[in-house]
Amino acid sequence: MKNRRIILASRPHGVPVPANFTLVEEEVRPLAEGEVRTRNLVFAIDPAIRGLLDEGDGTYLPSVPLGGLIPTMVLGEVTESRNPAFRVGDYARGFIGWEEQSIIAADNFACENVKIDPRVPLTAYMGALGWSGITAYVGLKRIGEMKAGDTVVVSAAAGAVGSVAGQVARLSGCRAVGIASTEKVAEVTGDLRYDAAVDYRTADDLAAAVREACGGKGADIYFDNVGGRILATMLMSMADFGRIVVCGMVANYNNQNDPYPIRNLWQVLVNRITMRGFLAYEHLDLLEEAQGQLGAWIKSGALKATENVATGIESTPDAFIRLMSGQTRGKTVVRLHEGISTLAALEVA
Repeated sequence: MKNRRIILASRPHGVPVPANFTLVEEEVRPLAEGEVRTRNLVFAIDPAIRGLLDEGDGTYLPSVPLGGLIPTMVLGEVTESRNPAFRVGDYARGFIGWEEQSIIAADNFACENVKIDPRVPLTAYMGALGWSGITAYVGLKRIGEMKAGDTVVVSAAAGAVGSVAGQVARLSGCRAVGIASTEKVAEVTGDLRYDAAVDYRTADDLAAAVREACGGKGADIYFDNVGGRILATMLMSMADFGRIVVCGMVANYNNQNDPYPIRNLWQVLVNRITMRGFLAYEHLDLLEEAQGQLGAWIKSGALKATENVATGIESTPDAFIRLMSGQTRGKTVVRLHEGISTLAALEVA
């Protein structure tokens, strides 16, 4: 058997370009004990992968070598198993890469036998019911210690994690305020049902606009997906004893060697702010709760999941480039063929 995979051909400078990636075909090796083979169905396209394409170890995972497989979360159907936790026909999710077939070892940190609900499209298990939604849930519930009545501000509010985080906050009895670009503000207060939205591009005084959207007071929780200038602004816009949940730093991913300088950390002391980064897969004890609640909300229509879907392995680099260029809304996913079910609210590229 042959396996088509996308590898790193050259290192990006700023936003990636198509020449940074190459599609290759390789032989498929036999399984070792404890491994499963999957026919991949859906890739999750995540901005954090951009940091792994630079040389060096500037992130929490190793840098991808030249010629190395581009890593990502995959959802696939098990076609062969030497792992007693999986049978042929099961659905496996794991952190592998852009390839049509994967071998997932038992010690893969994200390896999971996913129980698919036939009422839920497969792409949702890579987005709102996958690690993007789980990240939003864990970040707010555990790291942000969210409680009813809190005012929660979310940056990149129309993005993969942000689009879920604001809805989780609102469904938990909080006031949800989204920060987004001009073309996404209407969606944030419309389809995503945030209570208020702030356009970070046009606001004359971003801190003042955030406070006004928060009802004249500071934020109890800031769910940070972007870092940079918006993080600096939010440090000035927090309520006393506020919590900053650090999920992502997308403002720095394309220029990690020249990050935006944060000069007002004094506010952490002034407002007694708790600021903490987290990785959702380090909180697996919340996985069942998160998936159960998110799934119930999605099926009832209480939570609207949005997707930006591309089809075919050849489309994967372009989907990633569009994501890193700020051209997408909701979760960016790639389905490997046309027959894979998607959510009704999607934009097919």
